[in-house]
Amino acid sequence: MSVQTASKVFVTGLQVQAQIGVYRHEIGRVQPLIVDVELDVPTNASDRLAETVNYETILAAAQALAGQGHVDLVETFAHRLAEACLQDARVTRARVRIEKPLALAPHAVGAGVEIVLQRG
Repeated sequence: MSVQTASKVFVTGLQVQAQIGVYRHEIGRVQPLIVDVELDVPTNASDRLAETVNYETILAAAQALAGQGHVDLVETFAHRLAEACLQDARVTRARVRIEKPLALAPHAVGAGVEIVLQRG
């Protein structure tokens, strides 16, 4: 009997330094982002890393995006990160949440966006 299950591979609280924002005081300035990613992937009972999605690839993708230069919106950063995660054909759904902790400081702990991309 073959049983296939769906798993969620996730990373929470990933801290990334990025050039992000549309306001004059944000241009040319690095700001912290807090990134949460959740990926739906089919899994089996294998104990081999090559047969799953390694969560280190999420870290690498977020750092690579941050290293590409200025991005205006957290929505754009989140969408690009979700698309990068979907480059792995095993990923069926990517949920990305980006929090910009300095956005409304000191009035709020953070503000941001959450997006979901799913294979059609």
